[in-house]
Amino acid sequence: MLRIAILDDYQDVALSLADWASLGDDYEVVRFGRNLATEDEAAGALAGFDVLCLMRERMPLPASLIGRLPALKLVVVTGARVRTIDMAAAVARGITVCHTHAGESAHATPEIAWGLILALARSIPEEDARIRAGGWQQTVGTVLGGKTLGLVGLGKLGSRMVPIAKAFGMKVIAWSPNLTDERAAEAGARRVDKETLFREADVVSLHLVLGERSRHVVGASELGQMKQGAWLINTARGPLVDETALIDALRQGRIKAGLDVFDVEPLPAGHPLRTILNTVLTPHLGYVTEGAYEAFYRDAVENIKAWRAGMPMRVLAEPKREEDRDGHR
Repeated sequence: MLRIAILDDYQDVALSLADWASLGDDYEVVRFGRNLATEDEAAGALAGFDVLCLMRERMPLPASLIGRLPALKLVVVTGARVRTIDMAAAVARGITVCHTHAGESAHATPEIAWGLILALARSIPEEDARIRAGGWQQTVGTVLGGKTLGLVGLGKLGSRMVPIAKAFGMKVIAWSPNLTDERAAEAGARRVDKETLFREADVVSLHLVLGERSRHVVGASELGQMKQGAWLINTARGPLVDETALIDALRQGRIKAGLDVFDVEPLPAGHPLRTILNTVLTPHLGYVTEGAYEAFYRDAVENIKAWRAGMPMRVLAEPKREEDRDGHR
């Protein structure tokens, strides 16, 4: 009997979005609808499973946890990029790691960024809550036309922000460590240095991949350079921003923020960001669309079937096979 665990299925949709029955009769699928918050909790819950299906980076698999999962043979992680699995430790334990297609992230993540921008521009969450409580309008909105959007990162996701900004009549400037004038112009933006971007932009939107070079790329200095009343939008990864510095800037009332990502996810119940009102917060919804989830779980089933047949697909890491060791591949 192959035991499969589906992790962090918050919406309870994993079993309905893919043909798990195609795996045959000798399998069991158990879904976990909430995050296993600690390594001890994860080790206790998952010790008897052969296969783990991970939703993006919601639950890390460090070497210490891998070592406590003696039955584990296959990890399927949804999406095309992952930095939260210790691949070397997995391979050393004879575990194969596969991924799925990225789904609709190229469209979905910029869309949630614009949702946050529009929510801030017209105070939509605040006015929605007010009218439901029996009140009426109290805020004055901001028109985006004529404002400047500053993009930190102009890759696949960042570049999709440009035509939408221009449709609103915004000017677009961009910076990243390796961005050239030519690449920025191709995307429809003007390259500036980092200091100029934070000083001139009315809206700063982050679209960098998280790595050691980009961690805390936005700190107290950058936040201090932003215009009074400017907005910071983060739909990329929480640690791109120094969260302590951001909380300080928000509490001072200098800026506003639209955040879909956080240092710790799920955001702890007592976290100060939950009580700061000059923000719009969403619980990492960027890639959470029906189409993306259908692709994720369909590919997960395909990956499990291929692995069971001895022909794993979309492989990120795998132990050497016997034929590889013997030189008879």
